[in-house]
Parts: sequence; structure tokens; C-alpha cells
Amino acid sequence: MKHIFEKGSDASKPTLLLLHGTGGNELDLLPLAGKIDESASVLSVRGNVLENGMPRFFRRLAEGVFDEEDLIFRTKELYQFLDEAADKYGFDRHNIVALGYSNGANIAASMMFHYKDAVKAAILHHPMVPRRGIELPDLTGQKVFIGAGTNDPICSPEESEELKRLLEKAGADVHLHWEHMGHQLSFKEVEEAAKWFKASI
Repeated sequence: MKHIFEKGSDASKPTLLLLHGTGGNELDLLPLAGKIDESASVLSVRGNVLENGMPRFFRRLAEGVFDEEDLIFRTKELYQFLDEAADKYGFDRHNIVALGYSNGANIAASMMFHYKDAVKAAILHHPMVPRRGIELPDLTGQKVFIGAGTNDPICSPEESEELKRLLEKAGADVHLHWEHMGHQLSFKEVEEAAKWFKASI
């Protein structure tokens, strides 16, 4: 997978896994990583799927309707890529914090839905429920920040609450933060995620 790896100044810190939104690339979220923890290593990945020329992490059938078969395949692809990247760059595979926005947050959530040890924690900006009707792995001890918009036309407040419930039922410690905004990622939301990270991780 096309990516950027930047080694941090403190190897004990979690590696930040950056996952962009639809139409983004591996450069998009680099400024956010600095806000979260400027001494951490960063692995920023570009999605392998193109939708009308725009990179994504998995295919969709329509707005808000995921191609479930492709989602499962791409989730496994990213999970295995993290194993390879940890080996290649020498970071701790069990000390990764995912930082995703929109489509990137969805693939990060999907990894947590499918794999017990995918990430140590996750910052999910405007995610949706990746799959329904499946049993989640035991996520006890994993921490999740969900940034949501009360007026988000793509991800309804009910969807955000449902994702929180599903993750908590699997044992995760979830903090749901609301902004009175739409689907866009605001500076205040990033600040709140940074505060949460410093206090929780």
C-alpha cells in the first residue's frame, strides 16, 4: 500500500496510523498527527480503491452503502499491511493508534470489528458503523474517541450513538465528542481529540 513513514523522536510513543477520507491521500492528515503527538512515529496510508479517480479504502455501492465483500477484503489487506510495516520500520505492532477521518475512520472501525489486536486505540472522526449483525472481538482495554457532528448529513447522530454502543458492548472504552457541525472536520474537534489522547493514551 502506498504510504509515508516518519520515525518519531520517542520510540515508546504509539505509532499514529493516519487514514484519510474519500478523495484524500497520505499527506492529508499529517498536520493532525503533529497536534496529537509531535514526538510519535507516523504511518500514513493511501487507500487502494479509486472511486471516480478519488482514493478510498474500500468500495461503496452508494452514499452510505458499503460494498461489504470489498470492505472485508480491504480490512484484511490493511491489517496485514500493518504487520509488514511494523517489521519493515521496526515499530511496536501492538502500540498503534489509528487516526481516521470519514472513509479512513470507517476502515479503522472495521479493523476493530474484525480483529482483536488491530490497534491499541483509535481516534475516529465522523465514522459510520462498518458492519451490522456480526459478533465483535473482545476489545477490553482499547480506547476510542469518536468525533461526531450533530448536523452531519452523511453520518447521523443515531449512527454515532450506535457505533459507540457496539464498541462498548465489546468492552472498549469510548468517548463520544459532539460538535454542532456537519461532516467537516473542525479545528476544535481536532483539539478535543488531542486532549483526549494526552489524558487517555
